[in-house]
Amino acid sequence: MDYGTLRGVIALLILALFIIIVIWSYNKKRKSTFDKAANSIFEEDRKKENNKQETNNNV
Repeated sequence: MDYGTLRGVIALLILALFIIIVIWSYNKKRKSTFDKAANSIFEEDRKKENNKQETNNNV
């Protein structure tokens, strides 16, 4: 196997990996998981805001 063939095989493997990742990420079964992860930052902000309000009420 010469260098050009090896480069071609590696390029095909990378292309196949890219296609697999795209299919996995756009799968409808994963949508709820990704939505939950995307909104997790807002949950953390709400928790911090609630903690600040609780400490202000005690003063």
